[in-house]
Amino acid sequence: MTPTSRPRPLRAVLVLLLALAALLVPGTASASGGDDGGATEGASSGGDFAVTVNGRTSNPGAGNEYRLRDTTPTAPIAVRGRHVTFTIAPATLGVYDYTLTGAPDPQRMVTTPTVVFASKVPVLTAAQLRGVRISELRLRDDVLVVTFTTASGGKLKVQAKDAPQGGIFQMEQEFGSAVEYVHTLGAGLFYFVNEYTGKVNFGDGVPADATHQMLLGKDSPQVATKLEQTATTTRWSVASGGRMGGVLGEDSIELSAGATNCTSDCQARNRIQGSVPVPPDPTNPTPIG
Repeated sequence: MTPTSRPRPLRAVLVLLLALAALLVPGTASASGGDDGGATEGASSGGDFAVTVNGRTSNPGAGNEYRLRDTTPTAPIAVRGRHVTFTIAPATLGVYDYTLTGAPDPQRMVTTPTVVFASKVPVLTAAQLRGVRISELRLRDDVLVVTFTTASGGKLKVQAKDAPQGGIFQMEQEFGSAVEYVHTLGAGLFYFVNEYTGKVNFGDGVPADATHQMLLGKDSPQVATKLEQTATTTRWSVASGGRMGGVLGEDSIELSAGATNCTSDCQARNRIQGSVPVPPDPTNPTPIG
């Protein structure tokens, strides 16, 4: 081996340390990013969804997929996971009792079952809701994707991931015109303005401790306009092809630019590559209003 080809371990270590220093600002964490939207199909979170449709519960084995097509739901659809549970009502196409279970996990933000959203409901007319059917439902490990269609030609897609935090929920509508969404938080939660970012977050105000991280989240709109904001509710006008995502944990307070206005392949186009800074947890957040 010639002198110029010998390894230089000390120099390699110094280069690595400098790279790490450039990535992290003192006192600031770094989030993995994402698409600032709803559920994404990626690495497993250790979750495991089961879904009940018309009285039949399905939970395929690890790595397998369950599919259901062209089915009329006759009762609320129950989604039950290790970290997340909720129900979809065919009568409104709304999501109800979106709950974090508090299952043991380093990223959990609660230690007991906590309703984060009492409801997330698209305001649709009787004509728009006529003839609701499940066009397709796909369930694989910790990811659920279900698409509803109606006799009017409308479509609503719900995507969810069974994880303690991250971009783990998304609702997208295609009814040909704007649809109002009403989000109502669960008991004990409230919207507040984050002192470090100036953005609106929601949570319960309980600081992190040795058992859990601080409960933090935010609505994540795409091609949507906020109509009203109170301490416990938000109303949005969502364009056809637009969506309302739900982001929990560090990704909800990261210093990113947010989503862009696209109505197709939004997740892939807006995915952040690398990491972005995360400010400290807010202190003594105050409900809006």
